[in-house]
Amino acid sequence: MAMLEKGLSTPLNAKLTGSGTETVVLAHGFGGDQTVWDKILPHLSQHFRVLTFDWGFSGAVNEQEGLFDPVKHSSYEGFACDLISLLDELDLKSTVFVGHSMSGIIGCVASVKRPDLFKRLILLDASPRYLNTDGYEGGFGTAQIDQILSSIESDYHGWAANFASLGVGPGDSLSVEVLTKSLRRMRPDVALPLARIVFLSDHREILGRVTTPCTIIQTTNDPAAPNSVAHYMRDKIQGRTTVEMIDAYGHYPQLTAHLQLLDVLGGILGFECD
Repeated sequence: MAMLEKGLSTPLNAKLTGSGTETVVLAHGFGGDQTVWDKILPHLSQHFRVLTFDWGFSGAVNEQEGLFDPVKHSSYEGFACDLISLLDELDLKSTVFVGHSMSGIIGCVASVKRPDLFKRLILLDASPRYLNTDGYEGGFGTAQIDQILSSIESDYHGWAANFASLGVGPGDSLSVEVLTKSLRRMRPDVALPLARIVFLSDHREILGRVTTPCTIIQTTNDPAAPNSVAHYMRDKIQGRTTVEMIDAYGHYPQLTAHLQLLDVLGGILGFECD
C-alpha cells in the first residue's frame, strides 16, 4: 500500500492499492470515510489498481487542513473540482469511478467537466434529489427533511446513531457500530451544512449532460431512496446506462451485502470474485 505525498492526496488520505492496467476509484458518501470499502477492497485490488480517499468533510481528515470550505463546498461542484484535482495530481485517466450516495452525483458532475478522467461511472445507491416533487419520487417530504436537519442541528451524535441503524438495517450490529463511529467523527458544524446540500439540492439537470457509460447499483430496499430513483437516473443519463439490483436492505451494500456487490462489480468489470 502506497501513501501519496503531494497536493490533495496527502490531506485527503489518498491510497493506491493493488496493480493492473485499470484504476478503480472508490468514493464514500456523507459522514463516511474510506473504511466503508474495507470488505471489498482486498478483492478489487487483486485485479485493479484501486484509489481510496477521504472527502474533506470526513472526520478521518485532519481538522487543521481546513479542507471543508463552506463557500467552495456549498454545492457538489466544489467536491467535483477536488476529485478532478486529485485525479490530475495522480495522473489518472479513464478510471472506473464507484461513487456511493452523494459521491455518485459528484462523479456525474466531474464527468461532465472532464470526461477524459472517467471510463465508466458506477453509481451506488445514489440520488440526484431526495425531496419529492411533482412527478418525481425522491423518498422524502419537506417535513421529513426539516426533521432530519433539525435533529442534526440539535443532537448530531444522537442522530448519527439512529441514521446508522436505519441505513444498515437490523441484524448487523457490527456494521452499525462501524458506521456510527464514522459518522460521529464528522464535526457537527460540518455535518449540518453538508446535510442541507445533500437533502435540499436538486441535481437532476446534470444527468442529461452525462455521456460517460454508467451502471446504477441499487439495493431493493434502500431507506434513503426508492427504486424509482435508479430508473429515473437511467432514463435521464445520456451515456449508455443500466441498472443492477441487489436483493438486500439498506443504503450501504458495501457493508451489509458486500459479496453480492462484488458479484455485480465482477459482472460489470470482468473479474470473478475469489
